[in-house]
Order: sequence, then C-alpha cells, then structure tokens
Amino acid sequence: MATVVNCPTCGAKVEWTDKNKYRPFCSERCKQIDLGAWAEEKYSIPAVNPPKDFDDDGNSAH
Repeated sequence: MATVVNCPTCGAKVEWTDKNKYRPFCSERCKQIDLGAWAEEKYSIPAVNPPKDFDDDGNSAH
C-alpha cells in the first residue's frame, strides 16, 4: 500500500509513489505556487541563534 500525504499547497490527498513526479504536490500548478511563495519570501526558516558578529543588515560588525 502506497503512502498517502496531503499536498502542501491545496491539501489534496497524494500518493507518494515514483509515478507521481510532483510529490509531495498533487500537480505542477501546486508545485509552482509553492516555489513562488519561497521566491517572494513568504516562508522563512528562523535562526535559533543568529551569529553575533553581524548587524541587522547582515554586514560584518567588525
């Protein structure tokens, strides 16, 4: 039995198989929507402990 996951974009049920070239997405459209969200910086990965030798603009404080 194949693993079934929810599409991260629309929530549709998706089989996680080699036949689905867009996995974990249900379609090319949902894959592109997600990519666009990353490009527009709608998602971010927070830094737990940002380096102390950089200021808020990312420039070296030295």
